[in-house]
Amino acid sequence: MIKILFICHGNICRSPMAEYVLRDMVQKRGKSDSFEIDSAATSREEIGNPVYPPARRKLVENGVHCGGHRARQMTRDDYDHYDMIICMDHNNIRNTRRIAGGDPDSKISLLLDYTERAGQEVADPWYTGNFDATWTDVTEGCEGLLDRLL
Repeated sequence: MIKILFICHGNICRSPMAEYVLRDMVQKRGKSDSFEIDSAATSREEIGNPVYPPARRKLVENGVHCGGHRARQMTRDDYDHYDMIICMDHNNIRNTRRIAGGDPDSKISLLLDYTERAGQEVADPWYTGNFDATWTDVTEGCEGLLDRLL
């Protein structure tokens, strides 16, 4: 089983979008039993909150279910549990390394590292309001990740 944890600042927009998009992709390929997929925040600001309504609307608009999500903060134990910890931006990487106490196993990466846009960040709709750009980045990243894993 491949265990993947997606990370963003608050765990209400980008990381849950990636979580549910990848879950949908693996389910459509009949590979759900081969993956454990979750998401978390580097901050405590949104703990307990559901997917941000505009993010939820974008997922639903594209046929992706996202019910039951509650934001949580990443823990040091998550580093040991997950095989891959995939961040949305460079600040997330820095904060994830701080929480994990480093990255001795080289588990931490950016989502867009699995595309031809390696090193780039997933657009943050919290500030831009552009959920279309975030959807494009997330789906492209998840497709690249899944292609690499399968």
